[in-house]
Amino acid sequence: MEVLLDLYLYGATAILFYASLCFVIALLLKRNDIADVAWGLGYVVIILLCLQQFSFTRISLLVSSMIVLWAIRLSWYIGTRNKGKQEDFRYAQWRKEWGEHFYWRTYLQVFVLQGFFLLIIAAPIFISFADPTPIAYNWVIDLGVITWLKGFFIQAIADYQMARFRQHKLPGQIMNKGLWRYSRHPNYFGEILMWWGLWLVVFQLNHGWLGLISPVTITYLLAFVSGVPMLEKKYIGNPNFDAYKKSTSALIPWFPKRV
Repeated sequence: MEVLLDLYLYGATAILFYASLCFVIALLLKRNDIADVAWGLGYVVIILLCLQQFSFTRISLLVSSMIVLWAIRLSWYIGTRNKGKQEDFRYAQWRKEWGEHFYWRTYLQVFVLQGFFLLIIAAPIFISFADPTPIAYNWVIDLGVITWLKGFFIQAIADYQMARFRQHKLPGQIMNKGLWRYSRHPNYFGEILMWWGLWLVVFQLNHGWLGLISPVTITYLLAFVSGVPMLEKKYIGNPNFDAYKKSTSALIPWFPKRV
């Protein structure tokens, strides 16, 4: 447990510096949605820190490889999507609402708070590096890898389909094709699956059960806080979305209802 706590202390220090750097970049670029690009890359920062402290095991290498692959793909996708466009509507709205308190609220409520949740969700990384015990691959780890792979491809395909849709989107039009026919947020569902898979991979390590906080936290955030509810506020009053919402599952893919 002492090693795990030390890793978290190092991680917290590194992420605070990383969050502060991202805040400065956001001020220079005058767009706080840089936080979305920084989200995935923050996990890479933690992995690099852990590699400096410990040599990797098969499990930590597996966990690190999966997370780096996810983080680079996601950050590249978001950065490409935002390039040349106005600041994301959520951050633009906060910019207006916060007024004279904009700077300190941006730093604390966007970047530092994001870093806090990042540290919680990164639990599988810390757990995998804190336990040097070699573990043979078994059905639990295999199940975790399969779950992660399913989530990764669901998110990647959903993002690709949405990117194609946005190229020809008409005002008020709603994406309801492909994976989006079965879930209003298949990309979020994919991300949730990935973190449940990562927890299964580290479950058998020392203190592996503590890693449960990772998928539980990301599930709660995406389903009830910063994911589905916040994004769907944008579509309030859109009759196309209202019909889509009545017929389509919010997260877990399922056959659409007839309305």
